[in-house]
Amino acid sequence: MSKTHRLDVLARTALAAPELPAGSRIRMLERVIAVQRAAVRRTSLQEVFDAVTAGAYDLLGDEIVGLRLRDRVDPGMLQMVSAHGVPDSVAWRLWRTPLDSCGAAGQAVMRDDVVVFDRYAESPGRIRELAESGVRAAMAAPVRAAGEVIGSLAVASRRAGRSYSPAEQELLAAFAEHVGAAIADAQAVDRLEQGFHDPLTGLASRALFNDRLAHALACAERDQTRTSVLTLDIDRFQSVNDSLGHAVGDLLLAAVGDRLRSCVRATDTLARLSADEFAMLLHDVELRDRAVTVADRVLQAIREPFPINSRDIFIDASIGIAFGAVGHHQDAEMLLQYAELALHTAKRNGKGRYEIFEPVMHAALKKGADLETDLRLAVDRDEFVLRYQPIIDLHSGQVNGFEALVRWIHPQLGMVPPLEFIPLAEETGLIVPIGTWVLREACRQAAEWNRRRPADEPLSISVNLSARQLQQPDLPQLVAGVLAATGLTGRCLTLELTESLLINDVETTVARLENLKKLGVRLAIDDFGTGYSSLAYLRRFPVDILKIDKLFIDAVATQAPGASLTGAIVHLARTLDLSTVAEGIESLDQCAPLRDSGCQLGQGYYFAKPLTSDDAESLLFTPATVPAAGPA
Repeated sequence: MSKTHRLDVLARTALAAPELPAGSRIRMLERVIAVQRAAVRRTSLQEVFDAVTAGAYDLLGDEIVGLRLRDRVDPGMLQMVSAHGVPDSVAWRLWRTPLDSCGAAGQAVMRDDVVVFDRYAESPGRIRELAESGVRAAMAAPVRAAGEVIGSLAVASRRAGRSYSPAEQELLAAFAEHVGAAIADAQAVDRLEQGFHDPLTGLASRALFNDRLAHALACAERDQTRTSVLTLDIDRFQSVNDSLGHAVGDLLLAAVGDRLRSCVRATDTLARLSADEFAMLLHDVELRDRAVTVADRVLQAIREPFPINSRDIFIDASIGIAFGAVGHHQDAEMLLQYAELALHTAKRNGKGRYEIFEPVMHAALKKGADLETDLRLAVDRDEFVLRYQPIIDLHSGQVNGFEALVRWIHPQLGMVPPLEFIPLAEETGLIVPIGTWVLREACRQAAEWNRRRPADEPLSISVNLSARQLQQPDLPQLVAGVLAATGLTGRCLTLELTESLLINDVETTVARLENLKKLGVRLAIDDFGTGYSSLAYLRRFPVDILKIDKLFIDAVATQAPGASLTGAIVHLARTLDLSTVAEGIESLDQCAPLRDSGCQLGQGYYFAKPLTSDDAESLLFTPATVPAAGPA
């Protein structure tokens, strides 16, 4: 049936209602038409709801009107979707209420009939908040659609002596009956579903979650109870979309939603806030330990494999927890922000864990936001400098080359530690322009030094590549352009990659590295032995150098168990015709065992800390300034 035809039918029905006086029938018709017009014009669903309460107010003249609908997820609950004359503080507390605790409105739904409380304060089914606000009488009628009771329409008055005549009861019942058709209009129901529920997982949407959180906080303030919010984000979810496709990613998100349902109570609220971020609202949490228990349960559930399209997918998640203050008014958005701050902290502290919000996180967020703003301006303001750490030939003691290390000199903060700004640059994508600047400046400086050295003794310069840089399709073209512009030969440039960069999108990575090798550059695996060390990938990827992590170097002089691993790495490299560089050498006692094992090169504070370009130049062109590597 078209909406226009439905409107005609309702109009004829309203005019033909013999139990109502003619004047009431005309007024009701006008209000029904107003409701239907709102639906026909495709206004927001809230405007349709508000047209219903406005119509009831005009028809009966009572100060308080409320339209409640049954919750689509839990039909045993009534949700206030529109109210007139109800103070906000009371409306939030009554926003979502069990049927049997919902006064006349709940009774009307359960009885499927008009319910009247003439002496409200004395009625056993009264709502305490309304009685305390001075309500003297109330009346509610069921709202039906397709033969089912979907909610109720209630009016209430604070006027002394107010009672509802049979004609008024008939008027509210008839009006509620007619507006039910508008509320249940298929298009309106679809918009309700889209507005309050996530179509992929069937969970609550952000809007519905925020509404329920506001209601829970209002109740917690009244009842001196505690509410907690957990936000969850799937770690590295983008890699699932990138490697397996968005269709598999959607199936995984739906499966995550199902698994999360098993971790919370039916009375709690579970929502999908955005792409791979979920939230849990735990009602009436007396002890903080319960929220922590739920977080542990969720982490364990998420770590179990997800069977998707005949394959198991393994993921992890990070969780942030925030608690509402007992007996104090709190803003729902603010509490959710606290949980998201804790989530961000969990990701920063290693992922696959939970963190509980602490006020100090606010200061860290502001500092991080300020630092990100400054970082975006740092390249244009020429605030980055390079430091050069010498790489020494362990047999001759001569400088073989340098590793270029970027430093940020902030105009107010001074030297910002790399561990503070490099992860931020990676997260924001700023590492790409910063990395391009480092590559150009390092190659320019190395070319300048090499022009002052014998042609048969060129220096190498090592530059670290980030994950973001390696993902850039034009990386080989960029490197070729820098080499051409600076005059540095390809064999004098070493690009360093961590082991973890080599395991994602292997085919594309191998092709990109092969194109870099065509330029003559050398490739090194940094921090070797701490990541995904595997003989298979060493054979597959066109690497030239293994840089042995400091963890193994520390064990060399003490003959700790790790010392034998260092020798094994060197032997493996020699078997594969790879060079080795020992990182983090801090004493003379470490040099001789490394050299005797066959390790060719080393770097560390024993030889020199990272140097300015002027100090590096003095090291290069002033004889005998490098500590000896010990007797050969």
